[in-house]
Amino acid sequence: MLQTFEARLKGNQLEWVDEIPRQLYDHSRQISVYVTLREKMPVEESLRKQRLAEALENLAAMDALADITDPVAWQREIRQDRPLPFRE
Repeated sequence: MLQTFEARLKGNQLEWVDEIPRQLYDHSRQISVYVTLREKMPVEESLRKQRLAEALENLAAMDALADITDPVAWQREIRQDRPLPFRE
């Protein structure tokens, strides 16, 4: 059975994104691997967090949600507007 572990290829070395897979702790044995290149590399986590923080700051600066006086009531209203699939 094939197992999948996430890594990034830099030059001729793989850098593991998460913990090193347990099978690789023993450096004396060779392990056969297949490497599949993704079409798009995922956005780096720090860059993604930075973009999210900027978007939230922009929303706060625009006072985009100021007209919502009762968030709980607003959420209930939004949920009722959407019909559930396959239900009448």
